[in-house]
Amino acid sequence: MAKRGDWTAEWSALALLAVALLVVGAAGLWGYVSRKDPPVHPAPSDVPSAPASTLSPRWAAAAERARRIVRQHLAERNVPGASVAVGVGDRIVWAEGFGWADIESRRAATPDTCYRIGTASIALTSAAAGLLVEEGRLLLDDEIQRYVPEFPRKESPVTLRQVMGHVSGLRTDGGDESPLFRVRCRRPVEALPHFADRGLRFEPGTRFRPSTYGWILVSAAIEAASQQPFMGFMQSRVFEPIGMKDTLAETPEDENPGKVGEPEEDPPIFTFIRHVLAELGVAPAKPRVTSRVPNLATSYFPRFGGDPRYGMHLTRPHNLSCYAGAMAFISTAPDLARFALALNNGRLLRPETVQELQTSLRLTNGDESGYGLGWNVGTAELAGQPAGMAGHDGNILGGATTTLLSFPDRGLVVAVTTNISYADTASLARRIAEVFADMQGSGARP
Repeated sequence: MAKRGDWTAEWSALALLAVALLVVGAAGLWGYVSRKDPPVHPAPSDVPSAPASTLSPRWAAAAERARRIVRQHLAERNVPGASVAVGVGDRIVWAEGFGWADIESRRAATPDTCYRIGTASIALTSAAAGLLVEEGRLLLDDEIQRYVPEFPRKESPVTLRQVMGHVSGLRTDGGDESPLFRVRCRRPVEALPHFADRGLRFEPGTRFRPSTYGWILVSAAIEAASQQPFMGFMQSRVFEPIGMKDTLAETPEDENPGKVGEPEEDPPIFTFIRHVLAELGVAPAKPRVTSRVPNLATSYFPRFGGDPRYGMHLTRPHNLSCYAGAMAFISTAPDLARFALALNNGRLLRPETVQELQTSLRLTNGDESGYGLGWNVGTAELAGQPAGMAGHDGNILGGATTTLLSFPDRGLVVAVTTNISYADTASLARRIAEVFADMQGSGARP
């Protein structure tokens, strides 16, 4: 039997070891976050660009002004690559890629580079729901369980409208700690076991709180009402009819194929430690992931503080298939612009349906939520005049990589896609919209 003094000595040794590990770890972490890599683009003039093959002379001056704005944004924000598309009237008038789709290989971003668009997927899914509403196969004020009986009833009834408007009280995914980043799903309902049993955060209709889980439920409702696989419905009824030829969804087989429904990567804390050790040269970096999408941009994430200016690393491998219409789509800037133009011009949905989707909900206290049924809505000043605006940012791991903006009354849409989170795409899209609105005011027409 060990003596008391022996145990004391062993615990003292363990305590010293723990302190040493903490000191070494803290020193390593400080080196990790304080090291500042050289910027990807040292100056705006260093940002390469690849314009679309055709550009209307009427919009050449606006495109040149916007080009300077994009280059400055990428250099200042340290964004590796971006693609931009602007639509006016019924067609795209400017599209261009900037920077690098992949830093290591110096693969240039082009207008046709594909990006993961994160929660901007919701706007596309909203249109699919609108199609089924028009056909009477989805009723917005039905309880969600009519379409997704696998979702348990809560302490208060929850309607499809409330889920689509983020006023349902459903919880959200918790960012990069979500278990859904580490599993794979072939159907939206397969994600339900990871969040369906949790209670509501508030009484439905009383508050606005975004929930990516809610749009997984909407995806499941679309699948049930259409009586076909969700992704198949999106492809045949939304993407193909309006020429979104480069838009698709992540599948369970993407990103290091593994067993569907089972974890295939380490928990986030271990992934973070691996990144730190790899970038300090203590351990080998995890190999790059190949994709079935040949022109997919490599995804990056800020190394510290949600700010790309501190440097970046490859985004850890994860699979978004369980998020379905909440976050699983891959697209291009021109395809997103085509989508918004089709809504504005009545080529996908009836004008009254678009109006309902893009009208702010009212909370029970009478306040507007600032969000419709899958769209942020509001008013912005363009060319010195107020303009109604609808749009959606695309967040991945907590930060925006994509912004889609539409100004229906002006017939103007802007799409910005990037390959790093926290790229501040919203401010960039607004500045581009202002340039083209100024040109509209000066007499240019599509």
